Amino acid sequence: MSLPQTLEAIAEPTRMRILDAVRDRERSVGELVDIVGMHQPGVSRHLKVLRTAGLVDARSDGTRRWYRARFEPLQELDAWLELHRRARDLQLDRLEAHLTMKRKDRR
Repeated sequence: MSLPQTLEAIAEPTRMRILDAVRDRERSVGELVDIVGMHQPGVSRHLKVLRTAGLVDARSDGTRRWYRARFEPLQELDAWLELHRRARDLQLDRLEAHLTMKRKDRR
């Protein structure tokens, strides 16, 4: 899946709540309806977006569908964020070195 698709999927608060709910264990649609406080068709629409983004898997058990989190797209997002964390840290290191030099010059 693509990083923009992952970001778009998790940007919506209800989808974040659904993803949080299935992080540690499988949940049925009925459980997710109760957790999210939304009607089943709305939860199903959000689950479709999360499935399309690769953030959840579904399995059928009779008439029930069970959903669980998939972490691969989030790992891709974390790797992308890490690049930005490193750039930020480098900028902060440069600022710290500059301020240290300025303090020494004042003495």
